[in-house]
Amino acid sequence: MATDLEFQIQLALGHAPHSIKPLSGGSVAEVFQISMPDGDQFVGKLGQSSGALLSEGWMLEYLRNNSSLPVPKVFYSSDQLLIMEYLHNEGGISDSAQKHAADLLAALHDITSSNYGLNKDTVIGGLHQPNNTSKQWITFFRDQRLIYMGRQSLEVGKLPSNLMKKLELFCERLDEFIEEPSYPGLIHGDMWGGNILCDRTGVIGFIDPAIYFADPEIELAFSTLFGTFGKTFFDRYAEHRKIKPDFFEIRKDIYNLYPLLVHVRLFGGSYVNSVNKILSKFIN
Repeated sequence: MATDLEFQIQLALGHAPHSIKPLSGGSVAEVFQISMPDGDQFVGKLGQSSGALLSEGWMLEYLRNNSSLPVPKVFYSSDQLLIMEYLHNEGGISDSAQKHAADLLAALHDITSSNYGLNKDTVIGGLHQPNNTSKQWITFFRDQRLIYMGRQSLEVGKLPSNLMKKLELFCERLDEFIEEPSYPGLIHGDMWGGNILCDRTGVIGFIDPAIYFADPEIELAFSTLFGTFGKTFFDRYAEHRKIKPDFFEIRKDIYNLYPLLVHVRLFGGSYVNSVNKILSKFIN
């Protein structure tokens, strides 16, 4: 690794690292394991000066200070470098880990606010995520999530203009398909298996948050998109928080439009067809 990186770590932690080893992941930033001479270990992320790492550090600290969700402690955060607690991930989400995750996420979703959104914009997958607050969830979800990310995807040539028009038509009828929730709940915001760290005892940490106050069903929907959680999780979650009728039949797909649009903006390809398939389910 570059001497410049070693120097940055020394400035951040007070000592030069013994070794720096690349870790898997890092689609948005380069990720590595830092070993110090005294045996302490950290995770570092090196990125561009886009504010994404600063936002990630802020979100992790927000979750540590305002919830019981286990997240790595942040030791240093700047535009280009984020240094966090190292959590040894043994991989795989067992049935017991799914139950543990359900307990943790149900408690997170019970944290409420007077508005949807957040007092600060955040990031998801390294992309800007606006959080202009709103008293109405449907308004927030339509404007700050679907329309915003659709237009971002259109501008970079990833979303065809005819599909953007279809998305806008769907958004005009959004209140026909979803209702206002009882209250906003705090969500992690990027709930897939790669962001969940487990050992034999269960979940030891959630990483790469994209937090805001939302209808918690959008988090439940995201967890189904890549097969992160299954029946074991949802049965346990329902013991804490009732899952309203028609979630799996209707609202799951609607809420997954947002993470799919994020993937369209990042990657294009087959995710465009996935968006079109969901929209075609609800409008001609």
